[in-house]
Formats: sequence, C-alpha cells, structure tokens
Amino acid sequence: MLNKFIKIKSIKAISLMLALSLPAGLLMGQALPDFTVLVEKNAPSIVNVSTTLAAPEARTEDRANLDELLRRFYGDQAPQLDLPQPNEEQESPSATGSGFIISADGYIVTNHHVVDTATSITVTLNDQREFTATVVGSDERSDLALLKIDATDLPAVKLGDSSKLKVGEWVLAIGSPFGLQYSVTAGIISYMGRSLPTEGSNYVSFIQTDVAINPGNSGGPLFNLAGEVIGINSQIFSNSGGSIGLSFAIPVDVAKNVVAQLRENGSVSRGWMGVGIEDVSQELAQAFNLETPHGALVNRILDGGPAQAAGFQAGDIIVEFNGQAIRTSADLPYYVGLVMPGTKVPVKIVREGQSQALDMKVGSLGEATTLAAAFPALTSNRLGLVVAEIDQKTMQALGIEHGVLVQEVEGAAAAAQIKPGDIIVALNNVDITSPADIERVSALLPVNRVLPVLIARNEQLSYFTITLPE
Repeated sequence: MLNKFIKIKSIKAISLMLALSLPAGLLMGQALPDFTVLVEKNAPSIVNVSTTLAAPEARTEDRANLDELLRRFYGDQAPQLDLPQPNEEQESPSATGSGFIISADGYIVTNHHVVDTATSITVTLNDQREFTATVVGSDERSDLALLKIDATDLPAVKLGDSSKLKVGEWVLAIGSPFGLQYSVTAGIISYMGRSLPTEGSNYVSFIQTDVAINPGNSGGPLFNLAGEVIGINSQIFSNSGGSIGLSFAIPVDVAKNVVAQLRENGSVSRGWMGVGIEDVSQELAQAFNLETPHGALVNRILDGGPAQAAGFQAGDIIVEFNGQAIRTSADLPYYVGLVMPGTKVPVKIVREGQSQALDMKVGSLGEATTLAAAFPALTSNRLGLVVAEIDQKTMQALGIEHGVLVQEVEGAAAAAQIKPGDIIVALNNVDITSPADIERVSALLPVNRVLPVLIARNEQLSYFTITLPE
C-alpha cells in the first residue's frame, strides 16, 4: 500500500512538472492558430507583379564586362567574339514581386524596388486575369509604390494598426516567392522597431518576423490573425538569398501615410530637423551624465535649419520626439519623417545632465536630402573620404583636442579599414583640425608608401596605415 502511495505521488509530481513546462495557451486548451479562413478571404486580394526592362543597357554592360575579362586573360591578343548586337526593341523579364489591392477601383501597393526602372508592369490577379499597371507614385525612402490598373469591383484588403502589434504575435504572409503565385507562410513577430543599416531605410522602423520570406515576396502583405494587413514585406537578411528566418516588413502605419500622399500628389513630403546625430555609447552616457545609454546625440547643427531656430545645441541628447521615446539615433529620422513639414512638435532633450523641453517647427526633407548635402563637408578623391567638422563638446567628451569626423568612406580609406564615425586626429603625422587640413595634407602625400593615420574610435586612439595608389 505504501509503495502504491509513493507511485501515485510520483506520478502527480511528474504531471505537475510537465504541466508547468507547457505554454500557458496550451494549458488553457488553446490550439495553434487556424489560418484557413484568413487565407480564403484575403487570397483574392493578393497579386503578382512582374516587370520588364529594356534590354540594351543590360546587354551592353554584359558585353563590356566580357571584353574586359578577355583582356585580363589574353592582353592584346584577346579574341574578338561575334556576339549578337542588342536590339532596342527587345525586352527581357527584369523582376517579379507581389502586391495587394487596397481599393475596389484598382489601386495596388507594392515595393518601390519591385517596379523601379521598369518599362512595363504586368499585374496578375488571383483569378489569372492580367492587367497592365501604371505607377501612380513611388517612394524610395520607404520602399513603397502605388500602382493603378483599369478594373472595378476588385476585392480589397483591410488595413490594420501596426502600433498595436506585440512581439510574439502570430502573423501570416501571402505572396509569390520565386514567381510561385499564391504562396502562404506563417510565423511570429520577432522584434518591433528594427532599424536596418541599409541605404534609405532610416525612415522606416521595421517589423522583424521569422516568417519565411524569399525573393518574389517583396511587396506582399503581412496579416495579423484578424485578417488585417499590418505590414508590407520588404527585406530579408540572408547569405544564400533564401529565407533564414530574418524578414522585415514596413509597418502599415507608414504605408498609410506614404500611399495617401502618393495617391494625392504622386510624391511624399517628410519632416526634417537639420541636425547630425549619433548613438550614445556607455562612455558618452557617462560623459553627458546619463544613467543609461539612450537617445540621439546631436553632433552638428545646420545653419538656418529648424533645429537651430528652435535652440538646439551640439551636445544635446534627444530622448523624446513628438511623444515618442528615442532609444537610439536610428529612431529619430523615422519619427521626424512621419511629421508633416510645418508642424510644431515638442522635443525632450538632456543638456548638460538636465532635462529640458523644446518646441520645434519641423522643416521639409526636400530642403536637404542628405547629411552630406546639409553640412559643410569635403570630399578627398585621393583618400576616398567625406569628412566634417566636430564641435568642441564632442571632442571634450571623447578626450581629444582636434580632429574631423568621417562621414563616408571608399577607395584607399576603405582599404585601410577606416569607417564612418571614426575621427581622424592626424594624417602622416600632421595634426588634422579641419576638413581643409585633410585636403591640404592629402594633396602632398606620396603614392605607393605606407602612411600613418591616427584614428579615435570608441574613445581609443589607434594608428592605421593607408597607401595611396598611383
């Protein structure tokens, strides 16, 4: 009897341990989501987008590349191949992607990169009907495009609210990976507000998911369990080109704003501050009396820009913009870009360890499209550098007395492992105090010699070496 009692207690204990290890949803009798109704309802609204591109440019480039390859191997004895000449009337398939219908009268949303440079666009509906589409407007910064086809009574999707999304929430994608029409994949939201180090994407705060997204899914919708579009699939991170569970979607709240402007004006207006910013490291947080590293550190103020008019200073740390917390410097362009030019917004900053509030009238991004255009900078073709001045407070925080900030790198500087964000303190043992010094010193540098460059990076001074080719 005692042995039986011990066995019963052991079984109960094991059952309790197993129950505690199961997800809460399964303990309450919840099953995995059933997507069948969602797919049946929304699949007719998803389209395949295929484009064509005029052949001559691509084929001429291919011929030039082939001729160069032959010259490398054979020198002056390179054979002359009798290849067919490009025909200006010929066209070849260029890209395929996905899209979705947002109104019964034929408006369709897709990615900018799907239709960029296309000479013609064909939209194939779920019922196999084909239409020639026109581009109403396309926006590179958000990677969104609005198309129009001549059709009526089309099934349209319902747009949701991406601000209410939570990490761990189930989502589903419908699209045309590798041109395979009407393909469905599901997963969960892995992260909200992901900033990507890709050109132009700093005006989008992406939804990261583990949904299987592949080439051809671009421009397709991402649904929540309520059957609402909450994102537009745009990018993947992959070494192979296929899905590895890192996919990124443009929040539908961004798309609503962009599409409305494209439909009305054919272009998009975005807010602009007129500042240069960088992340707040642990060391900088200590230097600026912040408890934790967060916010966007202002390192430059554009003369005559909105930030200067509002009283911003170099060394200010922007921690909140228009009611939105700024975690890193990448958050700021996104929230500024959402504000219509001319709007007055509140901005919270930390200045010399003290919290302050400023009001700023947001400018238009069209006033200065890039930081390189907005701030005095110097391009040195010999070094491959674009540099800018640094304010005194930043130099004090970094423990240096002079230097210039590296904005862009190519050529010899890139080969020397110099990176944007580095500070050049000395070049060939000559102190650098301004962008003009870079131009003056680099003009005198000898070629084919290893030259020292003193760099401040992460509050550490290190010597790099650079060699200028002939």
